[in-house]
Amino acid sequence: MNKVQVDIFGLTDRGMSQGAFALILKESDGPRRMPIIIGVPEAQAIANELEGVHAQRPMTHDLLRNVIEALGGRLREVVIHSLKEGTFYASLIFDFSDLEVDARPSDAIAIAVRCGVPIFVAEEILDEAAVEQSETALSEEEAEDAEEEEGSVIPPAKEEVEPPVPLTYREKLEKELEDAIRAEDYEKAARLRDELNKVE
Repeated sequence: MNKVQVDIFGLTDRGMSQGAFALILKESDGPRRMPIIIGVPEAQAIANELEGVHAQRPMTHDLLRNVIEALGGRLREVVIHSLKEGTFYASLIFDFSDLEVDARPSDAIAIAVRCGVPIFVAEEILDEAAVEQSETALSEEEAEDAEEEEGSVIPPAKEEVEPPVPLTYREKLEKELEDAIRAEDYEKAARLRDELNKVE
């Protein structure tokens, strides 16, 4: 399998549904970029490590790194190797072993940044899933603009990063209420309004 090394270019929630981020990977020696949709917890885990923010107790990806090290293992790289029906598949590849562990790309990348190992994408996957720079909504100009918009973009590690802040329960209800009104689903809107009144 031919593989291409990629770097984390950034994370954005721009244009995404609530509870999702686009993780943008950029080939290290080329212009291609590949977005992967990930959840808020995984986005937060990646952003925290890039920013150097560490919890007092190990979070899940920290725990996995600690277990690998405690068992004498050494992660060599992570590889996004397949794309099936719109879903990416990745593996953790270890030194001194034929062992490959299946993982979601978001988890694999969160572990990779903690272990300081490279991230690769199979050449054919990058050919299939790569987009033009303008399609990622993370051009250099947009990234500069986005720094002023709270929570819209988490830039790569070299810049000051701010992890995504999940919506409060009230904010979530308010957004759902707006969506219901826009969709003219007044029955749902009434239920949401009642729920909002309870949390006031």
